[in-house]
Amino acid sequence: MRVSPSPRVIRNFQRVRGLVMDVDGVLTNGLISYGVDDEEMKSFSLRDGHGLVLLRRAGIRLALLSGRDSIAVRRRMKELGIEDGHLGVREKLPIFQSILSQWNLFSEEILFVGDDVVDLPVMRVCGLAVTVPDAPWCVRREADWVTRLPGGNGAVREIADWILLGRGTGTSETKCNQAGDSP
Repeated sequence: MRVSPSPRVIRNFQRVRGLVMDVDGVLTNGLISYGVDDEEMKSFSLRDGHGLVLLRRAGIRLALLSGRDSIAVRRRMKELGIEDGHLGVREKLPIFQSILSQWNLFSEEILFVGDDVVDLPVMRVCGLAVTVPDAPWCVRREADWVTRLPGGNGAVREIADWILLGRGTGTSETKCNQAGDSP
């Protein structure tokens, strides 16, 4: 398994203007816990959150595209300033195409992160398709790159860092210390 992206993928990071992600298994570890009154609980990585904040500051558009809907995900979206959240979606490709239209971007300018077979239709049409190491083999083989870190444990930050590196913006301390955003 390749630890860093191939030279072709690294070149394509320069073209990324939008990041669309699945949630469960990408922003979370894919586990669901139930609390009091059957409230669905999820854990999110602060490092992933900080990476998303840095991407937003760099002008990268962000969207979530998930088959499940939950209060926890809506709260996390609000904390991160992600306005485009499409939750409870069964057919992801039509929603992905509407995101492209809304953002006035081409599919080649979008990096999509998914982790299961329901994500394959979008992975096949986006500019860069990325998945996590614990995704099923049939998903990993269709991805342009498999992150080193698993979903919910730094995979999104790893992707953010490569996008920023590809754009030549990096993750400088000055950018990290700007007030107003919570990872």
